[in-house]
Amino acid sequence: MILTPLPLGPDHDLPGPLLTELTALYAANRAFHALSGDFPDPDDIRPEQVAAALAEEAANPGTEVLLAHSEGRLVGIAITLDRHPDPADPDPWIGLLMVAADVQRRGHGRRLAALIEDRFRSAGRTAVRLAVLDANLEGLAFWTALGYEVIDHRADRERGRPCAVLRKPLRVPRPAARIAVLDPDGSVFLFRYDSDEFGFHWALPGGGLEPGESLREGALRELAEETGWTDLEPGPLLCTWEHDFTRSGIPVRQHDHIYVTHGPHRPPTGPDLTTLRTEEGILAWRWWTRQELAEAPEPVWPPDLARLLDELGQPGTRASTGQ
Repeated sequence: MILTPLPLGPDHDLPGPLLTELTALYAANRAFHALSGDFPDPDDIRPEQVAAALAEEAANPGTEVLLAHSEGRLVGIAITLDRHPDPADPDPWIGLLMVAADVQRRGHGRRLAALIEDRFRSAGRTAVRLAVLDANLEGLAFWTALGYEVIDHRADRERGRPCAVLRKPLRVPRPAARIAVLDPDGSVFLFRYDSDEFGFHWALPGGGLEPGESLREGALRELAEETGWTDLEPGPLLCTWEHDFTRSGIPVRQHDHIYVTHGPHRPPTGPDLTTLRTEEGILAWRWWTRQELAEAPEPVWPPDLARLLDELGQPGTRASTGQ
């Protein structure tokens, strides 16, 4: 899918073929326009009405009208606002997202929403908002499925229509790598962490990548920094685990690539490890058997580590995670 700005001419006119496509797209979404009341007759939406509506939108400062094309045809349209008129609202808005009726339920709406979020994220914005008419239950289900949460109910500024206001944090992707080190008996090495966001939990050695670093390079560097072990190599990829948190005030979605390797049963070593572990919020370490993982009283990351290791064919009792 490709996004392009609406190509308005000097007099805010649209190319004829494009206006025909846009009119067909609007007219085919008759149910939505019957709810919104944006056109006098949702059964008779005319090219001049569509052209006037889009020209009015494009004339607003900070507003962008975006066209979505896929496989050579127009499949959707979106209208975004750089900032809401309310000065207390710091977030950009999605004012409209509409997909051609004959290609709906094929993922175009999700892709269009994701591309808009990427544009805002690249501009340094940390969240996005939108409003859904109270009567638009299908629209509400679509946006909540994409991770948007209702934060308010109020009438819209333009027509006084009752709406739900939704918001979604725009999480910055953060690639990371970890290593599950198994001793000769199949026990796995974990650190115990404490954080303001998640409390006490156990996790594998590892962390975010540095610029230009490969996943395996990052896994080895993190392992050496946190344990002092420099004689191990990452083995097969166990899984990729995605989880959300806040880092330095920025919403982050971390992509943990978790590798497996084997090594001796030993403690961490090195003169600087105590200071480093304190800075990282590491409180303790220990080797866990598979059975102990299954019965851990505190959260273990990733949550189904015991099952994943069992499926890899390592020794130990298979544990049920309830998933």
